[in-house]
Amino acid sequence: MMNAAPYHADIAGNPHGICHWLTCVDGVRIRVGHWPAENAKGTVLIFPGRTEYIEKYARTATDLTARGFASVTIDWRGQGIADRLLDNRAIGHVDVFEDYQLDVMAMLAHVKKLDLPEPYFLLAHSMGGCIGLRALYDGLPVKAAAFSAPMWGIKMSPALRPIAWGLSSVSKPLGFSGIFAPGQHAETYVLRADAQDNTLTSDISSFDILKNQLTAHPDLALGGPSLHWLNESLREMRHLAQRPSPNLPCITFLGTDEVIVDPDRIYERMNRWPQGDLVVLENGRHEVLMERPDLRNRVIDDMTTLFDASLRVFA
Repeated sequence: MMNAAPYHADIAGNPHGICHWLTCVDGVRIRVGHWPAENAKGTVLIFPGRTEYIEKYARTATDLTARGFASVTIDWRGQGIADRLLDNRAIGHVDVFEDYQLDVMAMLAHVKKLDLPEPYFLLAHSMGGCIGLRALYDGLPVKAAAFSAPMWGIKMSPALRPIAWGLSSVSKPLGFSGIFAPGQHAETYVLRADAQDNTLTSDISSFDILKNQLTAHPDLALGGPSLHWLNESLREMRHLAQRPSPNLPCITFLGTDEVIVDPDRIYERMNRWPQGDLVVLENGRHEVLMERPDLRNRVIDDMTTLFDASLRVFA
């Protein structure tokens, strides 16, 4: 029997989502949501970024459904309405970065239990791109992958980088790793930022959707990360950077106005991904899936073109 979880259709813009609670092998409860598609060609596994939640991807699910794909996404541990891992629920936190793979395992088992159609494909944004790359190395059974501004490095000044490493590293043995990383806030970025000059999207209507979602359901909001999360993420990204690229077709999207993740790490990775293609979006910001319609449609079209090509190989 599956345990139904809330789906906030009032803010999703897509009434067809279905959510369930899942319990991971370590006892952490997460939320997974899916959007069926009639006669679907396959299923897209959507790995969200840090601070994100299922309803944010309802528009993307609509786009994928229109192109013949079912989709499924997740509230990672520590965000959305999944279990938060600290008493202060505003702090983004994970005990060990590889714990996100426990969420991936639970999500994949759920997809199979739902009998969502194969083959599977990966769409991973920001932090989800880091989790997704690790999952590919661990054997995630997808035929192709698409990455949106993947977090293969964090954008920071050369002067700040050794400070971030040093402070986050000593915070563990000294017992203060559960506090906000320097410069981070309890209030989520979307509710603090101005629509005109935010770092996420140049499309004001999309930014207003995000703001309205979190105003209507503040329980979905998440503030800045903990020092512990910062250290865990830095270690994970360094480890992944040392590994060769996976052997499967891949497309990665990067806006020219990216200021959150490190573009250099993305260029470096894609330069050594034999079956990979990097698409640079002029004037695109971090959230290319929530950019103005011409950019968003290009991302969806290029991504599903890759997935369709992989379907022909699968057949």
